[in-house]
Amino acid sequence: MTALLERADQAISVTAMVRGFSARLKEISSRATERLVIFKDNQPAAVIINVDAYQEMLDELDDLRIEAAARERLSGFDQANAISHSDMRARYARKD
Repeated sequence: MTALLERADQAISVTAMVRGFSARLKEISSRATERLVIFKDNQPAAVIINVDAYQEMLDELDDLRIEAAARERLSGFDQANAISHSDMRARYARKD
């Protein structure tokens, strides 16, 4: 839960969100507020973040997945089976 909330003003109840939706949406859209954690029955129910912040998060996650795949592949790399770039081009380049 600590990761969800950095400051108390990032928490809002469902009732308060409904009453002030337009103003809160404007805060999120302008990035004046980084995120809002919406609580229902004193439990976190949803998080609202800016679209650009969401895309940045997805991009970072993709980068981490690619890095993990590269590390895994490198751990099994065998120099004896490696093929040079020029050999690869000679084998697989189109002969146009």
